[in-house]
Amino acid sequence: MKQKIFSILGVLLAFVVTVSAQTQKRPNIIFILADDMGIGDLGCYGQKLIKTPNLDKMAGNGVKLTNMYSGSALCAPARCSFITGLHAGHGFVRNNFPLPFEGNIPIPKNAQTIPKLLKKANYATACVGKWGLGYPGSWGDPLNQGFDHFYGYNCQRHAHDFYPTYLWRDRKMEQLPKGNSAKTKKAYSHDLFTKENLKFIEENAGKRPFFAYMAYTIPHIPLNPPDLGQYKNKDWPNANKSYAAMISRLDRDIGKILQLLKDKGIEKDTLIIFTSDNGPYGKKIINFFNSAGKYAGRKSNLHEGGIREPFIAYWPGKIAPGRVSDHTTILYDMLPTFAELAGVKVTKPTDGISIVPTLLGKGKQKTHSSMYWELAGTQAVRFGKFKALRSKSKVELYDLSKDPYEKKNIAKSNPEVVAKAEKIMKKSHVSSDLYPIKSLGESFKSVNIGKDYKSKTKTKKKKHGKKKKGKRH
Repeated sequence: MKQKIFSILGVLLAFVVTVSAQTQKRPNIIFILADDMGIGDLGCYGQKLIKTPNLDKMAGNGVKLTNMYSGSALCAPARCSFITGLHAGHGFVRNNFPLPFEGNIPIPKNAQTIPKLLKKANYATACVGKWGLGYPGSWGDPLNQGFDHFYGYNCQRHAHDFYPTYLWRDRKMEQLPKGNSAKTKKAYSHDLFTKENLKFIEENAGKRPFFAYMAYTIPHIPLNPPDLGQYKNKDWPNANKSYAAMISRLDRDIGKILQLLKDKGIEKDTLIIFTSDNGPYGKKIINFFNSAGKYAGRKSNLHEGGIREPFIAYWPGKIAPGRVSDHTTILYDMLPTFAELAGVKVTKPTDGISIVPTLLGKGKQKTHSSMYWELAGTQAVRFGKFKALRSKSKVELYDLSKDPYEKKNIAKSNPEVVAKAEKIMKKSHVSSDLYPIKSLGESFKSVNIGKDYKSKTKTKKKKHGKKKKGKRH
């Protein structure tokens, strides 16, 4: 009898050890997304004027990618690409489409998303910051897309006010200090997001793996931080001082996150990735700081400057320090990457390819035969050394191996390559009533957003002050 008991206990102990080992193999995942930050805005990517010591240290102790692309040159479609693992030709959200009420075009109920997949592996999931992929009460609400917790801006336009009167906490409006405004500066949303992110880590550290999507809103306009910090006395235009102060503030808070991971003893159990949703905005800012590096284009433009982004991954003990990779990757690669790390299967089609081999520096890395973008009627595709763009019926072609800054259009002398690019564009684009491409003979058709996308979930609203109309950025 005793022998049987010991045998059973041995089996149970082995089971517990196995489960524990499996749990430990699933890293915490922190994904930090800046808003409108260019590839040239960080010290580790060549920035000389703006100080980013924590991100530079992350790059020095992790891996830095030099060929990272966003899924779009605009906020909402880039975020949709990230969360669903689909490129813009297959995406549910392909532009910052405004609605007459608070919110944006929602991703549908049956969408495959990163948090939905990670919850299958018992991850705690949170989105803090800017959402922009639905409206309160829609299927696109973050809590309907796999997140356990949400705090921030549900609406894209609302996120243009960094001193709001309210933010969303899960499905409830949470009032902020009365009289909060850009003039009184009682509560800066970015600071509230950092506080919430730290709280989420505190609550889950060591208990279960967690996925924290930290969708920060800076350095997006308006350029009005609480203070100018170390740039206060610089002989620069005020807008430039504000821009630099916002980026350094974000860097400061990333330092707080890194320190908390150390304090909680989970630094080696946590993968942290930092990137941006699209290129920089504002000609004067871009020129002053060289925010897009030497790349042509900027936000809202599918040239390299609008979609080429910084990318830093840090995971002590797993990612060797000081590595630089020129592997070409894109934002929609994150879904299969995170799924592989969590040990879950991707159950629906994705345009992404896991970059775990690139991150860990082990194994053979698969590559994209082509990468595709579309935005506001313009299409772009990168395949091999070539990149092609088509606006209306005109095709531009560049050899990025010789001309990374897209200065010489070689379309006329390479008709066969242009034909291949057009073939990829045609294959990659799935027609959408909401996002037509006129050069393909498509036209806009209205869609009943309420009928097609509304959830039965009730949203509790508190009384709040009158909201200002936001600009479409």
